[in-house]
Amino acid sequence: MSLINIIIAIIVLGIIVLIHELGHFILAKLNGVKVEEFAIGMGPKILGIKGKETQYSIRILPIGGYVNMTGEQEKSDDPRAYCNKSPLRRLSIVAAGPIMNLLLAIILYCIVANVTGFASPKISGFTANSAAKEAGVKVNDVIVKADNSSIHTWDDFSLKMLLNKGKTINITVKRNNQIKSFNVKPIKNEKENRYMVGIAPTVVSKPSIIESISYGGSETVTMIKEVFLSFKMLFTGQLSAKDVSGPVSIVRVTGAAASAGFINLINFMAFLSANVGMFNLLPFPALDGGYVILFVIQIITGKKIDDDKVGIVTTIGFALLMALMVVVTIKDVLYPLKI
Repeated sequence: MSLINIIIAIIVLGIIVLIHELGHFILAKLNGVKVEEFAIGMGPKILGIKGKETQYSIRILPIGGYVNMTGEQEKSDDPRAYCNKSPLRRLSIVAAGPIMNLLLAIILYCIVANVTGFASPKISGFTANSAAKEAGVKVNDVIVKADNSSIHTWDDFSLKMLLNKGKTINITVKRNNQIKSFNVKPIKNEKENRYMVGIAPTVVSKPSIIESISYGGSETVTMIKEVFLSFKMLFTGQLSAKDVSGPVSIVRVTGAAASAGFINLINFMAFLSANVGMFNLLPFPALDGGYVILFVIQIITGKKIDDDKVGIVTTIGFALLMALMVVVTIKDVLYPLKI
């Protein structure tokens, strides 16, 4: 692992963390909460600038960041304290970080689409001995569903086929404003060791701004679905612990993406940002999603949950996350991701 790869990875992750924490920071300010520190990184401070009331700092460990608000960790009589704001205002502050990551992903995917074009699920042709063509699928059909799963991007369909184990797949297409469905039996491609139906996407080489924005949003939704699918496969045993990647693998893959060109790096950065956004929205203690659930419950019931109990659960959740990070890092070293 070269030094340049590490530097590039730190910059990429730093931007993603910066955008995330900026979301928390902006909404805190908009809701009248006093922010004591805006930090990128963890551990000892290596650089700091004092603003009107907020300390802006960069810390030595590039593994995250935080926005330290008055009344976030302790009770306070300050009317501008986080703890004295309504559950709805605190919910907006907590949710803003992950939402900013998802918005960043959309913007980055827009840039990729605008520069390189993108593949759409509109069929442009068939391979030899195409199972889809034999089933009745035609050129210019637009794939809208595969086994009742909505298809918005070519990646949606590619993932569906990547996971196919030879089972007949029901493909729903839009043809001249009519919806038609076909049962297609995939054929195994021995060279690639996966099943395929023998269709080619339509490549939009020079998309308009509207098409680029639409692609950015759709591709981000695809990434969100992949996050949920990954967790489902992990908990059902379809993925093993060796398939989970951590910081070391991220550095290696980021370096590989950078070596493949700037646009490839931007594309991988969008992928990371979408994953960071969705991971933080998971309803787990210490993650933003855990607080989102907490505040939603408070808004619905109108009852405040005891801060001490919340603190205990959050501490346990944070400890579990740190333990998971250590385990995944060890796994990365012992079983490095092949790229």
